[in-house]
Formats: sequence, structure tokens, C-alpha cells
Amino acid sequence: MTAGHQITVERTNRHVRVVHGGRVLAESDRPLLLRETGCPDRYYIPAEDVRLDLLTPSDTHTYCPFKGTASYWSLPDAADLVWAYPDPKPEVARIKDHLCFYDTEVG
Repeated sequence: MTAGHQITVERTNRHVRVVHGGRVLAESDRPLLLRETGCPDRYYIPAEDVRLDLLTPSDTHTYCPFKGTASYWSLPDAADLVWAYPDPKPEVARIKDHLCFYDTEVG
């Protein structure tokens, strides 16, 4: 991490549910909570808890100097709604095989 920039990843037992258009896309009691300087807290959900059958891989990729290159998935009415880091940087290796959504409900 660079001076002044920090990322922490911690396991949480919070119940996280992702609903879009009345459809449950993900639900997990074992998400990871990623906190990053200057960014909102994000829940990374294990791939096994995500309805991957409803998502279509996107051609979009973005690069974060702290996390690596992200891949995205879309719904027919929501482009690039979901992202993951297939090969994350060592400092955040725990988020591998986890997906993140823009909108989540935390219970």
C-alpha cells in the first residue's frame, strides 16, 4: 500500500443479500468485508453463494493499483453490476473467488 492508502479484508458473519429486479442474485452468511481508503465498504461474496447462472461475463476490465485487474458480469438490464479480481494482488489475496455487487442488503 502507498502512504495514506489502506485496504483491510476481514471475514464477517453478517448476512448479505443481493436483489435486483425482484430476483435474488446472491445470499451469504460468510462474506468478506473490504475497507479501502476513500471508497465505500464493500462485501465480497464467495462465488458458491452467487447465482452465476443469471450473470453474463462482460468484456469490461478495470485496473486498480492496490487490488489488480477486475473482471465484470452483467444482467440484461444492468451492465457491469458485479465484479471480481480473478488474480488479486498478494495484499488482498483473500478476495480471490469472491464477487462484489454495487448494491447489497446487510442484515
